[in-house]
Amino acid sequence: MSSISSPARQDLLVQFEAAVISVGATVEHVPYSATALAAAVKRIATGSIAVAETLDLPAELFSELRELPGVIAGRSKRELAACELGVTEAFAGVARTGSVCVAVDHDYSGVISLLSRVHVAVISSETIAERPSDLFSPNFQDGKVLRRNFVFITGPSATADMGPLVYGVHRPHQLHILILE
Repeated sequence: MSSISSPARQDLLVQFEAAVISVGATVEHVPYSATALAAAVKRIATGSIAVAETLDLPAELFSELRELPGVIAGRSKRELAACELGVTEAFAGVARTGSVCVAVDHDYSGVISLLSRVHVAVISSETIAERPSDLFSPNFQDGKVLRRNFVFITGPSATADMGPLVYGVHRPHQLHILILE
């Protein structure tokens, strides 16, 4: 995968990172390799880990993740809800909002992204758009978004229904985005 080189793409990435941080999530740059990705997840993993199958990223990119201690093979709601960390692919991102897009109907990605205490979204730096409306252009990723059942995930779960803002009420408590370069 090529690294971001154009000034416009660099600006988009800086905007995305600032928006991610502003919504209470964290972000980290990771080299585009299975080893680097597994090392990044291992640094933040504290317990059991659920890893969803990839849809667009090469499957071998997640191969070393599956070898980490604590990775579960089960897919029951009980097992997934007990996971400390859930890793999914994000097939797109939005620079203005710091949102990532996760296909909810692919290999438990939706369940893994919503039930784990910490959600790790893995996104290619090349798939970040400026505005939400850009995702719905037939030219963006060859119209992929138009054929997906997905959610926008913007920061960790939060609510202010009963007073001050509280994170993690509905899960996940933390969102960590790994940008592949």
